[in-house]
This record gives sequence, structure tokens and C-alpha cells, in this order.
Amino acid sequence: MTDAAETLVRVAAGGVALEGSLAVPEGARGVVLFAHGSGSSRHSPRNRQVAAELRRAGLGTLLMDLLTADEEAVDERTRHLRFDIRLLADRLAGATDWLGDHPATRGLPVGLFGASTGGGAALVAAADRPERVGAVVSRGGRPDLAGDALPLVRAPTLLVVGGGDVPVIGMNRAAFAALRCAKEMQIVPGASHLFEEPGTLESVAALAAAWFSHHLGPSAGVAR
Repeated sequence: MTDAAETLVRVAAGGVALEGSLAVPEGARGVVLFAHGSGSSRHSPRNRQVAAELRRAGLGTLLMDLLTADEEAVDERTRHLRFDIRLLADRLAGATDWLGDHPATRGLPVGLFGASTGGGAALVAAADRPERVGAVVSRGGRPDLAGDALPLVRAPTLLVVGGGDVPVIGMNRAAFAALRCAKEMQIVPGASHLFEEPGTLESVAALAAAWFSHHLGPSAGVAR
């Protein structure tokens, strides 16, 4: 499938306007909202690589900044907003609502792809919007940061962790045990936290595309 063109959008979420890049292939079966990790942005080359693979699989993508420009400037000094999971989750939930109203994505089931701290925020947002979020994938994420929201998640959830990312493997196993939804955990051999080793990010992209294609497909449905 030919990659869809990206459009710059302004997403009203959590009381602020956030910039994002939206791309929706013709006949898309769903749309995936990306939650980047601490200190990153919608321009993250790793998330953009995964997003391109999802679009080739027939899924729309929305990569957005989770902080405003002013907040980014403050966070560069204090580094506290990037770990404010409740704030980030509220904005992801708001962006999920925005996708439900946008002409290009209205009616499409929504998936959430979270990286690093974005993994925790994605799971909290999924718990907040059980009727809207159809699937979650976490890449090298911190799902443990979702805390008490984990048993409330209804969306099928895939946790992907690098085989060399030992501390995060333990955090993911603890979170996996707390989840009560359909779930899987995949460890990518030889991968570090950022999946910079040859072929490892491609493995993540393939796993995510398969997960979202299955759970956001026409027969999957959002309500469970």
C-alpha cells in the first residue's frame, strides 16, 4: 500500500491545543495514536518508522506532541512534566475524542502505541476510554506507571520489551500480571531499551502492525 500523506493538525486535548501529524490511508481499518516517551516528540524517528509500517498495513496514524511549546521549554529544565502520567493520559484521552470527531477518522476504532513513559500514559488513557480504545501496544514502555489503572484496561494489550533491557523487563512482567484484559508480552532478543540494534525496531513494527490489524479490524469491535 502506498504511504498516505501526512497533514499537520492541531489537536484540542486536555484544555490545550497540541500539534500533530495525521495520515490516513484510503480504506483505513483503524487509526493509531502515538504516545512518545520522555523527552521525545512527534518527530521521534523510531515512532515514525513504526508509524510508516502501520500505514502500509492499512492503519491511520496520529503522531502528536503531548506538551505545548511553553511546557516543553519548562520541562527541559525541570524534567517533571514528562513523568506526569495523569497529565499525559488526559491529553491522550482528549486526542482519542478528537479522532472520533475528525472527518478523516470519525467512526474508526482507535489504537494507542506508547513508548517509554508513554506506555504508562497510553494504558491510563485506555482505561479512561474503554468504549473508544480498541487496542494498546507498548514499546520498551513503563506500563507499571499506570498503577491502579492496569486492572481497568479493557483493550487487548501487547507489551514489547528488548531482551537486553533487563530492569524494564521486570517492570513489564509486574504490569502484565496486573492486567485483566486480553494480553501478550513479547521480548525481542538482542534489543536494548531504544531498539537501536539492526532489525529490532523492524520486529517491533511487525508485531504492532499484526496486533492492531487483528484487534482494530472490521470484526474486532471496540466493546468487550
